[in-house]
Amino acid sequence: MKEKTLPDNKQKILVVDDEKMIRWSLGEALRGWGYEPIQAETATGGLAAFDADMPAAILLDINLPDGSGLEVLRQIRHRQPDAVVIMITANVLVDETIAALRGGAYDFIGKPINFEELQVAIRNGIEASRLRKAVNLFRRERAQQFNFSQIIGESPVMREMLGLARKVAESEVSSVLLQGESGTGKDLVAKAIHYHSARADNPFVAINCAALPGTLIESELFGYEKGAFTDAKARKEGLFEQAEGGTLFLDEIGELELSLQAKLLRVLEECSFRRVGGLKDLPLNVRVIAASNRDLKTESEANRFRADLFYRLSVIQIDMPPLRERGDDIRVLAQHYLASFKSRLRKNIDSIGADALTAFQRYEWPGNVRELRNVIERAMILEDGNEITAKYLPRGLVGDSRPGIERNGELGNLDQVRLPAAGISLDEVEMSLVRQALLRSGGNQTKAAELLDISRDQLRYRMKKLEESAVVTSEEV
Repeated sequence: MKEKTLPDNKQKILVVDDEKMIRWSLGEALRGWGYEPIQAETATGGLAAFDADMPAAILLDINLPDGSGLEVLRQIRHRQPDAVVIMITANVLVDETIAALRGGAYDFIGKPINFEELQVAIRNGIEASRLRKAVNLFRRERAQQFNFSQIIGESPVMREMLGLARKVAESEVSSVLLQGESGTGKDLVAKAIHYHSARADNPFVAINCAALPGTLIESELFGYEKGAFTDAKARKEGLFEQAEGGTLFLDEIGELELSLQAKLLRVLEECSFRRVGGLKDLPLNVRVIAASNRDLKTESEANRFRADLFYRLSVIQIDMPPLRERGDDIRVLAQHYLASFKSRLRKNIDSIGADALTAFQRYEWPGNVRELRNVIERAMILEDGNEITAKYLPRGLVGDSRPGIERNGELGNLDQVRLPAAGISLDEVEMSLVRQALLRSGGNQTKAAELLDISRDQLRYRMKKLEESAVVTSEEV
């Protein structure tokens, strides 16, 4: 029986040199280091061998009988930009060295060859190439993950919003403002803008301005010098430096203190910043994408946000539509999350029942897409059948199906509630009922939500509206 031969996994190294003795000595050294040498003595032969074998590295003489090694280098780099090329020559000239390195050579070694130096150069060059390929693959995967095509939505308002976002990505605008309710996907749009732009190969750095106190946000954004304060043991780069050439995403920018807003405005206006404790300004090349779930124009008119910063950020403003205004996108998104959770949760659920879809379309979705995702996940976990039904949807989402809701005989049939002849503000009625429920429950939000027959999340959404309108006092809440 013929013995099977194992596959040869040795990395191939191409040696292109017109001197037979050099080729032989390099070949012997390469075999000793565990590589498989391939040899060529001309520029034409070197390129043919490169195309045939795609070696891990190329040792290339700069002077060849039928042409210059620099031209071979150019041809190789054109075929494979990540190729590891180490130039070898008997006369190390400054001009040739500079030309080779500018042409993309990884290293330059003179004759007589220092084999220890060459071995290190080959090993480091191959490892550097491997890392570059891994980084490029990661960047491609990230770009695909956060591509505009991954943002689900075909409703007119979504098509309009995505069209504007694509134009922003392709432009050189330095600051963008995303506004919309919590859960509408501002972070996804920010990433899509970055990865669809010319800055995609550079960092995307994000910070939630509401997650850190003002004293820490300044040092996080701008960094600090050693000794700037008690715990500053060494210099630290801030997020502006880390995002150099890329994008800095400032989520919940409306939470920034006014003093920090003034510093941010200066940075955007002058395209430079200074570390905490620093004495000189540093140049800035960053696109800033700011996001807020507040209406910053209204906030600026109420002196809670700097008007000059708002106008600086809102040169391009993208308004994120709430889920309740996106029509059939609700069904499409629900189906998308069903498919996503089906494999993750290992559930044999293929569809969404008509009763559940009806409830989805009637619901206000105060938590927007994030809330829809959570509702689908919850239903998938609890459901026993092969479709999502209204049975396991949150009570506040489905509502109470009993005709004529009664609460201790106080309200009776809702048809008996009469609209005053002079009319009434529906918002004021809602605010009054929320306030009464909170007072009756002693501030217990769960009990108050039950009294109003809504979910706790819906109650909190309405409480936030009340707080913004200054109807409910902190003592009442």
